[in-house]
Amino acid sequence: MYFAASQIMTKDVISVQLDTTLEEVVKILAEKKISGLPVVDNENKLVGVITETDIVEHANSLHVIPLIASSSWISPHTEISQIATYKRGFELLSNTKVEGVMSKKVFTAKANTSGLEIATLMKKKRVNHIPIVDDEGKLIGIVARSDIVNYLAEKHS
Repeated sequence: MYFAASQIMTKDVISVQLDTTLEEVVKILAEKKISGLPVVDNENKLVGVITETDIVEHANSLHVIPLIASSSWISPHTEISQIATYKRGFELLSNTKVEGVMSKKVFTAKANTSGLEIATLMKKKRVNHIPIVDDEGKLIGIVARSDIVNYLAEKHS
């Protein structure tokens, strides 16, 4: 069964720019219940991708405990010095710009790329999303694994 990216891609893509802070990214990821975002320049050209994994790896490289998904509750038995460390770590992460943390090597496809090619690329490169770009490199959509699964399920039901 042949289908193209244009048939299954999300066209209203939520993206961020290079100067977006990690705090803003985390809020978007949590609110939209997604795991990553394309990063675009002022002309909407794709320049990278920022994912939950990128944020966690960045936090680990700084030896900071990310409290991104926590409820912000801290035990009353926590030492004051640890609370200050958590606060500094959170501030450091929240003020960091996407440009310094994002993945710059992005695997993309065109609107006419087949679903099979996209699925193969996802498996081979171990990614969950493939941004769809036009001939100028501008972001026009994104295909998630769930888009492929949903399309196939609808066609076989």
